[in-house]
Amino acid sequence: MGGSFDHQWKKAVVMALLVCFFNVLVGPSVAARLQRTIESGSNSSGGELSRRHLLANGLGLTPSMGWNSWNHFSCKIEEKLIRETADAMVSTGLAALGYKYINLDDCWAELNRDSQGNLVPKASTFPSGIKALADYVHAKGLKLGIYSDAGTQTCSLTMPGSLGHEEQDAKTFAAWGIDYLKFDNCNNNNKSPKERYPIMSKALLNSGRSIFFSLCEWGQEDPATWAKAIGNSWRTTGDIADNWNSMSSRADENDKWASYAGPGGWNDPDMLEVGNGGMTVGEYRSHFSIWALAKAPLLIGCDLRAMDRATLEILGNKPVIAVNQDKLGIQGKKVKKDGDLEVWAGPLSNNRVAVVLWNRGGSEAAITAYWSDIGLKPTTIVNARDLWAHSTQRRVSGGKLSANVNSHDCKMYVLTPQ
Repeated sequence: MGGSFDHQWKKAVVMALLVCFFNVLVGPSVAARLQRTIESGSNSSGGELSRRHLLANGLGLTPSMGWNSWNHFSCKIEEKLIRETADAMVSTGLAALGYKYINLDDCWAELNRDSQGNLVPKASTFPSGIKALADYVHAKGLKLGIYSDAGTQTCSLTMPGSLGHEEQDAKTFAAWGIDYLKFDNCNNNNKSPKERYPIMSKALLNSGRSIFFSLCEWGQEDPATWAKAIGNSWRTTGDIADNWNSMSSRADENDKWASYAGPGGWNDPDMLEVGNGGMTVGEYRSHFSIWALAKAPLLIGCDLRAMDRATLEILGNKPVIAVNQDKLGIQGKKVKKDGDLEVWAGPLSNNRVAVVLWNRGGSEAAITAYWSDIGLKPTTIVNARDLWAHSTQRRVSGGKLSANVNSHDCKMYVLTPQ
């Protein structure tokens, strides 16, 4: 296992250096296009190459960060809430840490399109319209996301889907100043996602605005294997719920697709539940740590206006966020399992390694990460930075790192070879 880990690491280092070089030389848009050409490899067909070139929107070079309305508010959204959420994103300091997207989910539109076939914001809840809302969010230095569906209606059945209206809706979103589209999978006439999602992908690219494309087809047809030619992230799981079993099972389902993620396109085990009240602080810490290590989108799902201190400390942990946003862009994964005791790890830039010791059992236990499990040579000496305790163990040797971990909690480290 160590050999393949090292090979993946070296390949990613070369990729990261090339991307940085081309960003300086030719600018980010062209650099993103060149990056996708490299990623596609010599085994790709001409069609795959053209699609990768087509998708070069320059977005998603690191996982998206922001907020989404669904997990906490469901259909109970209106423009005052969205404006106040944008305000809170700035005032709490989260925007300064990289959380940029303020994303509307389902239920923002009227049930019927207008006489020209356009989507219409719901007059009772968004009376000022989406363009005015986008202007407000942009003035805060943030970005606005919106929701639609690759079917005839959205999952709530309260507004139209975009099936058959992709070009029109993409142009509408662009005209409103939308920066992100979450595209769901309900009421899809039993057509494969592989048929429906590329249509919106091309429509967004033809819209005249760079729009992050988030595929939400629930992992139905293993999108990790094909969606990087189409979108910037893709759901690998069904919907998350605010409980331990749901969260931990989503982590496992997402983990098997680790090798498919990278700059420009990310595996998505669904949005964060941190702060919604269904889990303990330790469980939420585990949730955030694993999502960060797995390079998952960090989309907050709680009420930003009413966060307690513990929630803000988790969501605002700068070193953990830095692991998620590391420019190397390699998804960390589960590297060892001993019953309920697990080691997750992944390489970072500058030869560092991120490690999570995760105790999924019912009582406190000691967990050990061996260098051979995480891609380090046995003789390596490291400084181990504990990202939650904000402390450092210096010159750790002996080929392993051990810690006692509370039930349903974790320890997270960045190991820096000396």
